[in-house]
Amino acid sequence: MRGTSADRDIGRSLWERAQAVIPGGVNSPVRSFRSVGGTPFFVERGEGAYLVDTEGHRYVDFVLSWGPLVLGHSHPAVIDALEAQLSRGTSYGAPTTAEVELAERLVRLVAGVEMVRLVNSGTEATMSALRVARAFTGRSRFLKFAGCYHGHADSFLVSAGSGVATLGLPNSPGVPHEVVRDTALLSFNDLDASRDLFARQGDEFAAIFVEPVMGNAGLILPEPGFLDGLREITERHGALLVFDEVMTGFRVDLGGAQGRYGVIPDLTVMGKVIGGGLPVGAFGGRKEIMECVAPAGPVYQAGTLSGNPLATAAGNAQLAWLEEYDPFERLEKYGSRLVNGLLDVLSASGIPACGRVVGSMWGIFFHPGPVQSLEDAENSDTSRFGLFHREMLKRGVFLAPSAFEASFLSIRHGERELELTLKAAREAAKIIQ
Repeated sequence: MRGTSADRDIGRSLWERAQAVIPGGVNSPVRSFRSVGGTPFFVERGEGAYLVDTEGHRYVDFVLSWGPLVLGHSHPAVIDALEAQLSRGTSYGAPTTAEVELAERLVRLVAGVEMVRLVNSGTEATMSALRVARAFTGRSRFLKFAGCYHGHADSFLVSAGSGVATLGLPNSPGVPHEVVRDTALLSFNDLDASRDLFARQGDEFAAIFVEPVMGNAGLILPEPGFLDGLREITERHGALLVFDEVMTGFRVDLGGAQGRYGVIPDLTVMGKVIGGGLPVGAFGGRKEIMECVAPAGPVYQAGTLSGNPLATAAGNAQLAWLEEYDPFERLEKYGSRLVNGLLDVLSASGIPACGRVVGSMWGIFFHPGPVQSLEDAENSDTSRFGLFHREMLKRGVFLAPSAFEASFLSIRHGERELELTLKAAREAAKIIQ
């Protein structure tokens, strides 16, 4: 359904108003559409597998608020839980039953979590996990991998290495060199480089941080043995293995990536899904490590709104549904049909592309493949992806507005959405070939 001219005027007016009072017109950079061209639409509501914008356009939504909406928009289980909580208040600054229940659920479902602390965002969770890892080991350095995003805390904002020494350099003004000097950077899936670094300097490292499945450089899966190898390295050198499952937690498997791949980290960072679409985060791990956190131990971490009753109500409702129905095998089969269909369409138009699916996450690259690291992803045809994105949007399909982001599925995506998406792709491919 197309909007009226008055609706379209509203959309244009909103974009002009936003740019006047919000940096770049958006409250998170990727929403700006800058890397794919065009201007963002403004959402009026979400319905199941769809977004509806202020101009009346409906889009099949494969972004799903960047991951948390496994049940789709406005699922009755989540809405009912929120409405029930709203009648009792929105925030207390005091303990509630729901936050205990959510913590118990996370401990039960995630193998590497024996104790957990709720926070308000993934960034807050990763920066807290780093502080705990440094305190527990008495060391300062940590290793991360190019393309893995762990939030925007200063220590994680590094862009390039210097040979095997992997000297971290800030990739944002306002981040002092001194803050990232203890951040080492290597290529994802390059286990030999990690082994070499730790063989030379392993006693300096508090932790290895990794997205077990990369979702912030496009969807990139760990090669066989990579995660097991990181586990072996950290155990040998007395460092902690930290899985950032903000994106993969309750997305690739009911037990997260660690449940799927059978590699158990010392600390786990979570977010998105555990709040059912509301702002939330968490970090957890082995009891002996988590007991370092105040007030049980000396490592200070606090948050006035942590364990917010609305977020815990929504999170408990969504996780309870996922625990009862465990839809991940079905979602992965659906995702395989979608990705294979898209690749067939692109191939028929002579467009090199590759793609992967894991659980309810999927992604394609305009690259012949394989894509195993950020370096590979950066060699994809991002200009053509931008064209494809715009043509798909015109036809009612909302893909992540970046060639370097994973896409997501919900239980509300069905045959109609699959057919609509592949039809749109066939039309778009003819234009961009």
